[in-house]
Amino acid sequence: MGMMREFKEFAMRGNVVDMAVGIVIGAAFGKIVSSFVGDVVMPVIGLVVGGVDFSSLSLQLKEAVIAADGSETAPAVLLNYGNFIQTVFDFVIVAFAIFMVIRAMNRLKRKEEAAPEAPPEPSDEVKLLTEIRDNLKAKN
Repeated sequence: MGMMREFKEFAMRGNVVDMAVGIVIGAAFGKIVSSFVGDVVMPVIGLVVGGVDFSSLSLQLKEAVIAADGSETAPAVLLNYGNFIQTVFDFVIVAFAIFMVIRAMNRLKRKEEAAPEAPPEPSDEVKLLTEIRDNLKAKN
């Protein structure tokens, strides 16, 4: 029973729970970013670059083996470097989109920090001394 209690203490620590929440929110944010890139950014970029899709680019290392009846007995060995290029391209777009979101969040945060705070209200002693000073000035 001691191991179960120890596991419960470990699982209920604040930083473990915070990490779990961060992972869940991160996964949801990842879906949002992927949808943004796939559904909003990539169609525009595809339109600009003329619909180029790198994923079909490959280098044939070994030809396919064809049997006498025309069926393929061994597939061709391909080096699919186009998939790598497309994945790098997608990564750069996702990284840039995340950078822009974080940049906007940081700007909003700076604006909140830059807002001046109201000066603190003077203490009762200062108010009383100010009142005495004003009364003395009024008598002179």
